[in-house]
Amino acid sequence: MKKRILLADDHTIFRQGVRKMLEEETDFEIVAEAENGRKALRIINEQHVDVVVMDISMPDLNGIEATRQIMHDSPDTRVVALSMHEDHNYVSQMLQAGASAYLIKGADISDLVRAIRSVLEGHAFLSPQIAGYVVDTYSGKIKNAAVSMAELSGREREIVQLIAEGKSSKEIAGELFISAGTVEKHRKNIMEKLNIHSIAELTRYAIKNGLSSL
Repeated sequence: MKKRILLADDHTIFRQGVRKMLEEETDFEIVAEAENGRKALRIINEQHVDVVVMDISMPDLNGIEATRQIMHDSPDTRVVALSMHEDHNYVSQMLQAGASAYLIKGADISDLVRAIRSVLEGHAFLSPQIAGYVVDTYSGKIKNAAVSMAELSGREREIVQLIAEGKSSKEIAGELFISAGTVEKHRKNIMEKLNIHSIAELTRYAIKNGLSSL
């Protein structure tokens, strides 16, 4: 039986290129594509997906938050992060969110194929560029730069991204099906937790921590 794969990346040409190459593998089936994390979640809720090849920096809902929700709602689905980011902050957050593999976009397609096969067998896979960072982290040589992220709930992280993308409280409320007052309450709590005092500062925080690509 073919393994069902979802491609989540906001760049159409890149998605199509990866799709064409993966479809050469006779045991892979690309069942869908998504240009943001929210669409990826919707697809997974509607049909069975074995592996998601997930970008990090996507609009509306980024790959880190999408991965967290996938692990919560569909823990048997495996996530392979495929990102241009080599920064340890992004790597740490993606692995903590539940990704089983992390590759840099400059990797060969053979590496991506190996990563997909590895996670399907229950193993992890890391690009050589970031493998050393992971070893250092577990050796205690690097402090986690994203400790403050753990203080935010999943909903708060979603709101941080949407605020950073310039959306108003009313727009956020409509997208998340909550009231504008609830959005404002979340924003106040977020700023208190992070000791942030302006939207500009919050936007910089979102970019630094992989919640927004702006």
